[in-house]
Amino acid sequence: WFTPTTEVDLCGHATLAATQALCEWGRLVDRQRVHFSTRSGVLTALRADNLIELDFPLARADRLDHPPAEMLEALDVRPLFVGMNRLDYVVEVATVEEVQALTPDFERLKRLGLRGVMVTARSRDSECDFVSRFFAPGAGIDEDPVTGSAHCCLGPYWASKLGKSDLVAHQISARKGELRLRVTDDRIDISGKAVTVLKGALCI
Repeated sequence: WFTPTTEVDLCGHATLAATQALCEWGRLVDRQRVHFSTRSGVLTALRADNLIELDFPLARADRLDHPPAEMLEALDVRPLFVGMNRLDYVVEVATVEEVQALTPDFERLKRLGLRGVMVTARSRDSECDFVSRFFAPGAGIDEDPVTGSAHCCLGPYWASKLGKSDLVAHQISARKGELRLRVTDDRIDISGKAVTVLKGALCI
């Protein structure tokens, strides 16, 4: 799986798109599971009821008692929690409005040394449990519209805080997206919709 500048270990977009393509080519039928060999191990997916379900590993974050000052300055936030897993930083803030208003300094975020940073807040309405945005300038993406791999961290984080294993998440980038999550001991099922917007053929 590749961004514009690098290969990444774990990518929801690419797994979702590959599954959608296999279904459209007739290589998979509904509820038939496909297995992908990746740098994060074997990932499985299937399409059911117009949703694609991804079976991903959890990527829990550990609390940072001394988070990088440059990161917090680049985000301009007052965090309730800052953590880190092997891929990314995670920052919880108090309100959805704070997440919506973020205008990060992407050049400073590039210097963090990890792939990116997700910023999240608990939702106060009935449509979803939490919201997030994901910034990965170090991987060539200032802001990702919807990020499956980030929810391998956000899913268990909010499952623990809210005391529930089934969650609805909204990623509130400009494009926006909804993800349905089910957290187990060491895996997470991430469900979302895929839409084919372009088809092409290579002529030799």
